[in-house]
Amino acid sequence: MKYRALGLTGIQVSPFALGTMMFGALGNPDHDDSIRIIHRALDAGINFVDTADVYSNGESEQIVGKALKGRRDDVVLTSKFHYPMGEGPNRSGNSRRWIMIAVEDSLRRLQTDHLDLYLAHRPDPAVDIEETLSALSDLVHSGKVRAIGTSTFPAADLVQAQWTAERHGFERFRVEQPPYSIVNRSIERELLPVAQRYGMGTMVWSPLAQGLLTGRFRKGREAVATGRHGTQFPEQKLDVVEKLIPLADEAGLSLSHLATAFTIAHPGVTSAIIGPRTMEHLEDTLRGLEIVLDDDLLDRIDQIAPPGTDAGPNLVSYTPPAIAEAGQRRRPAAERSAA
Repeated sequence: MKYRALGLTGIQVSPFALGTMMFGALGNPDHDDSIRIIHRALDAGINFVDTADVYSNGESEQIVGKALKGRRDDVVLTSKFHYPMGEGPNRSGNSRRWIMIAVEDSLRRLQTDHLDLYLAHRPDPAVDIEETLSALSDLVHSGKVRAIGTSTFPAADLVQAQWTAERHGFERFRVEQPPYSIVNRSIERELLPVAQRYGMGTMVWSPLAQGLLTGRFRKGREAVATGRHGTQFPEQKLDVVEKLIPLADEAGLSLSHLATAFTIAHPGVTSAIIGPRTMEHLEDTLRGLEIVLDDDLLDRIDQIAPPGTDAGPNLVSYTPPAIAEAGQRRRPAAERSAA
């Protein structure tokens, strides 16, 4: 296994990170089987493990904690906060109050005294970024967290956070975790260049585009409507898949191997998060560890899915209020005319 620098943190990580969202009630409820999958990934050289408090309501963290007994020091462990964890108005978000509670809960479930990375799972427009950075800086200074980062933040939010950290002497966000795949390449336009400019590592999620790039979902088939999140894949993305399949066949690759190898070929990407639910899923991914996409093949992918563009909307990405809320996109009717 080759290892890469995680931005400017000094941490070395594998180009594939083991995502654990599918361990627990959300995917594989068998704890022993999930632990075997984690151990197999570690034995293969993967040293980067990603989880979050919200995955199966903490069950994923519990499984990871059991799996890492005796192996914790060999693993770069990431968890996240933001989404609701129980009832009540203050059990979610990016406030200092919630961060301090959430990190203790995660550490307890993971049976560890520190996290290598602690990420804000999504932006929180209701909380000043100074509040979030101040709390996370205190966690770093206390030794409970080694480095901090974000997941699915817009590029502009990352720049603001970097400036805020510099101005106030806070710890900087060192890692961003955005969605990225052949059919969703918009982060190449701004986010990846911003991350590179500020020395941030990136661990990209959904390299198989919610399973679309496994080849199981084809145009005109009923299974198209059975994606992991229950959403129907946009027609534009299915068109891309139909063009990618013969390209992968010509290269002697499965579509999934082509897709994962593509994501880690970008110089701005540190690691791609794989999310196996079964041992079979993991073994298939491991068979693609040594695949190298040459320039000709990457050029042909660019012709099918142009750089910096999304082939249809990315339904699992973050939509800022300025887009999601009509009231922020429209003046009052009385103010809309030019005269």
